[in-house]
Amino acid sequence: MLDSLTPARIVQELDKFIIGQAEAKKSVAIALRNRWRRLKAAEEMRKEIIPNNIMMIGPTGVGKTEIARRLAQLAQAPFVKVEASKFTEVGYVGRDVESMVRDLVEQSVNLVRAEQKEKVKEAALENANEAILDILIPPIRKKSKNPIILSDDVKEGIGFNTSSASEEELNERTRDKFREKLLKGELEERKIELEVTVPSHNVQIVGPMGMDGMDGLQDMLSGMMPKKQKKRKMTVAEAREHLIEEEAARLIDMDSVTREAIERAGNSGIIFIDEIDKVAVSSEGGRGGADVSRQGVQRDLLPIVEGSTVNTKHGVIKTDHILFIAAGAFHIAKPSDLIPELQGRFPIRVELNSLTENDFVRILSEPQNALTKQYSALLESENVKLNFEDKAIAVMARMAFQVNQEVENIGARRLHTIMSNLLDDILFEVPDLNPESSFTITADFVEEKLGKMVDKKDLSQYIL
Repeated sequence: MLDSLTPARIVQELDKFIIGQAEAKKSVAIALRNRWRRLKAAEEMRKEIIPNNIMMIGPTGVGKTEIARRLAQLAQAPFVKVEASKFTEVGYVGRDVESMVRDLVEQSVNLVRAEQKEKVKEAALENANEAILDILIPPIRKKSKNPIILSDDVKEGIGFNTSSASEEELNERTRDKFREKLLKGELEERKIELEVTVPSHNVQIVGPMGMDGMDGLQDMLSGMMPKKQKKRKMTVAEAREHLIEEEAARLIDMDSVTREAIERAGNSGIIFIDEIDKVAVSSEGGRGGADVSRQGVQRDLLPIVEGSTVNTKHGVIKTDHILFIAAGAFHIAKPSDLIPELQGRFPIRVELNSLTENDFVRILSEPQNALTKQYSALLESENVKLNFEDKAIAVMARMAFQVNQEVENIGARRLHTIMSNLLDDILFEVPDLNPESSFTITADFVEEKLGKMVDKKDLSQYIL
């Protein structure tokens, strides 16, 4: 996958979802390509090449998180987003910074498990159908002296003369006939009784730092608890889904999944640390209280970002080659307020621009996941067409930009409140309208719905 992802191609893919911020896109594209280059380098040099971590600086709602998330999706890499303000220094009550690495490994395990499950999907489906067939028409385990007795509906379903057939032959023909019906989907609503495993009660262990670091012991004790079997009635379709999960779990080698997951997290994982500015201590800061804890978080972050070994319930992982992307608005603090050692571990600084009125127009119309397209898809589910005139989009963009300028700049998130207030009446009334209705959002409609709200600055703080 990474072979075809050149920096230019990565930027093109990001452009489908994120408007503007060319410098930030270019930086993350180069960082992602460098990971591929490192894996292709000579083995003796591979260990020496460390990722150039990135720090994004810019106001909220301009695309910092979205860039990192889309980058991880492109690379099919494990990705975790954390908020620096949620962590505390070791010795304080709260989350320790190593938990972000444990979360990354967990995400990686889920990612690899899902890939392996897709590979064994056909075999799991085949085994699940055979298990259902065994419930419908149990196979003959040994020759019985008693003749086999079939119900009238089964005889009718078989469709051949049973008088001259032996017991084994009759059983096999019956199974073949029902297997055919099963594969054609003719038995989906038929009720069967399936024996399912009821999970035992979870054993919760709370350590001095909350649940962090205690997951492995908790899972081990939970695994030692006896599993209970319980019979439940369900349709064939429901039973198949349940059995596919069980069969896939049996077919997947979890040891190889864990090994691959740790390797992938260590070489391809991306950790996005948001609100890094919240742990920066202003040069005018005090000597105690919250400042002590914030500096402690920075000191704890430093070895993780520099490269260290972290124990997880799936095994040991080294963080040397994990890509860290930090982001913050830095309205009050400055990047230089971070401790120098941590600043040095984020050598690439990218400043993201505030969104302009023209950016809002493009955000509402160009991306594949534009809000106008999202709301159109929502209403299309009820056979209602929703169209937006270009002038209406321009008015919405102007209002969003105006409120951001006058009240609080929350970037593109302002568009969510704009669209919600604009369309709430339509969304409320749609289920009671005639099917195949249509709405066209015009500039006059937008002005009528939102004009007064925007003009009242005191109200716009709460409404828009």
